[in-house]
Amino acid sequence: MIGHSLSAADELLDVWPTLRRSQRVDRFEALPRDQMDNFFLALDARSQSRLLLSLPEGERRLYMRLLAPDDAADVIQESKAKRQYLLDLLDDRTMNEVKALLAFREDSAGGLMNPRFARLRPDASIDEAISYLRQQLGHVETIHYAYVLDENQTLLGVVALKDLVSADPTKTVKAVMTTKIYSVSPNTDQNEIAHLLTEHGIKAVPVVDENRHMQGIVMADDLIDVLREEDTEDIQKMGGMEALDGPYLETGFLAMIRKRAGWLVILFLGEMLTASAMTHFEEEIQRAVVLALFIPLLISSGGNSGSQATSLIIRALALREVRLRNWWRVIRREVAAGVALGAILGFVGLVRILIWQSLWHTYGEHYVLVALTIACSLVGVVTFGTLAGSMLPFILRRCGLDPASASAPFVATLVDVTGLIIYFTIAKVILAGTLL
Repeated sequence: MIGHSLSAADELLDVWPTLRRSQRVDRFEALPRDQMDNFFLALDARSQSRLLLSLPEGERRLYMRLLAPDDAADVIQESKAKRQYLLDLLDDRTMNEVKALLAFREDSAGGLMNPRFARLRPDASIDEAISYLRQQLGHVETIHYAYVLDENQTLLGVVALKDLVSADPTKTVKAVMTTKIYSVSPNTDQNEIAHLLTEHGIKAVPVVDENRHMQGIVMADDLIDVLREEDTEDIQKMGGMEALDGPYLETGFLAMIRKRAGWLVILFLGEMLTASAMTHFEEEIQRAVVLALFIPLLISSGGNSGSQATSLIIRALALREVRLRNWWRVIRREVAAGVALGAILGFVGLVRILIWQSLWHTYGEHYVLVALTIACSLVGVVTFGTLAGSMLPFILRRCGLDPASASAPFVATLVDVTGLIIYFTIAKVILAGTLL
């Protein structure tokens, strides 16, 4: 029976995103009672909020009070129109804690922290500390670490539970705590917190004010959902659209069109510049029709190289592998990479033209010059593509914008126009006196 209940809850969790709101309520209420609480806690904040407001009035208070203060704040952030109503469902202590959390940005340490954590006095004996922590088990988010505070709630040190258990019972907490503490302020951005936790391999970080008074802790688990949402937004922006406000199947059709149409119109207008560029070189195309055969090859190669560079730099900036001050190093690296990649593609293109000419005599008597034009153009276009793709995220970050807005389609459109100019400029030089 237990196995069946667990599998039913797991199955519902898997199909939850595909269900309509009415189906969700019915399926949730059909779960065994002893599984409903854990299932609710396993949902993300958006799903918790929508489910909560779909439940009968009498059940909402029960589930709202299951949530830790930071999780309750997340649910309220998802239902801002019902903010006061949801706050009133909480007990007084939790309500005050949640109100304090809501005063901070939701992507900052203050908005993510849980104000309930294990705390100890520095003069407590090890036995007293362990006994006290045992009493706190049901009231704090984690017991991995206990934080040592003085009477003013100033953070003095931290002690891991395993160190506390293995310590001499006659010693005091002060004797076994460590004063080397990695902490953040309430306004620290979630990306900085994630970097700190990853770099030092810790499971939680304390949040302190300017006077070192401890406000709460941010757990690594607390960052998983918010960072996943942020990564999703970045990926959607890199695809050439505005980020969706929710899961794909929960986004309305008109909202989906609105999110996608804006960027498509901008990209379409950009591509019209490509048509203008081709009109400018119409005479050259008429005199050397063979050049038109290679236009898709060249501009797609430049767009692909630019998209590669953009993706690499956006991710490197997100992981702090590169900083704004590293822009000159990136330029040198990407120009060299562009020349090398362009040379590789140029060699492949040159060999391809020579082989096709020997087999089918496709490119006329000046095929060697045509092959050389394509090879040199590929070097130029791919180099410009990598340079533009790598620099655009830096420019956006410097302007205070999201580097992810440097989407692959946007870079490709930019390279399409400039690629044509590079191509026909090189063709004029190499083919002067022959085809042109």
